[in-house]
Amino acid sequence: MTETPNPAQRAGFAAIIGAPNAGKSTLVNRLTGSKVSIVTQKVQTTRFPVRGIAMEGDAQIILVDTPGIFTPRRRLDRAMVASAWGGAEDADIVVHLIDAQSHINAEGRDGTAADRRSAEDTETIIANLQATGTKVVLALNKIDGMRRDTLLALSQKLFESGVYEEVYMISAANGDGVDDLKQRLARSMPEGPWLYPEDQAADVPVRVLAAEITREKVYLRVHEELPYSAAVETTSFEDRADGSARIEQTIYVERESQRPIVLGKGGQTLKWIGQKAREELNEILGRQVHLFLTVKVDPKWQDSRALYAQFGLDFDV
Repeated sequence: MTETPNPAQRAGFAAIIGAPNAGKSTLVNRLTGSKVSIVTQKVQTTRFPVRGIAMEGDAQIILVDTPGIFTPRRRLDRAMVASAWGGAEDADIVVHLIDAQSHINAEGRDGTAADRRSAEDTETIIANLQATGTKVVLALNKIDGMRRDTLLALSQKLFESGVYEEVYMISAANGDGVDDLKQRLARSMPEGPWLYPEDQAADVPVRVLAAEITREKVYLRVHEELPYSAAVETTSFEDRADGSARIEQTIYVERESQRPIVLGKGGQTLKWIGQKAREELNEILGRQVHLFLTVKVDPKWQDSRALYAQFGLDFDV
């Protein structure tokens, strides 16, 4: 007997675009109610579009959390930016997320180099949207403690670009305004059957998710000593007879001098990374995980086709 489709059901894709560190991953995690994207104090930690799945009434919203859009310099940068724009082009609705406080700071004397870089990346995004005639929803994020007249002036200025249909003022960190945005996304979903089971929170290959969780722990622990010169690859994922999983991963760094940073004195840093990653994987996968980490020096890991393939990035962009 075939299942009768529910005529009220809606399902589609919502892309979240923005400059690095605008809060995209935090927003996706807030909308789905679970951890889908890694969130660290490093900018540019999302390297591939993660599909988080949010439910709102009869609507299923597949959230494409794109890498931050910035001016690319290296092959990996180009692949990430191409991936972000690709995610936006394929979506039913696009949300442009802007760090409101950082954008205001960039215009004043107190603005940091990071604030000004973020504002420049935002201008690049707006110019691209203007060139393609794409209409998007504006979400001003990190509004906590900001004056309303300041926010209204900022939204008015941004609206003059002609690329925005409407604006939402939100705090992805504490949830303010996010429910209203979620309802707006739900209304934009086309009618049709759900694309995923109702209780599924993400469409990420488990090997990739495992690698991303470990990479998050690397950055949480050594974010000051280690810039963006680390990657994690899941080299083996084995389901064991007792129901547990055995996972082997390689942490790649670019220089020999970075290897002891990840290892730590007596291997303590690597042990901490492994323990924290294992604890989270146990919880997410709902079973015991045996995690084995190796640190390798590879100056050319950013030119590895295998790593690009793992994350669904185009190596030849």
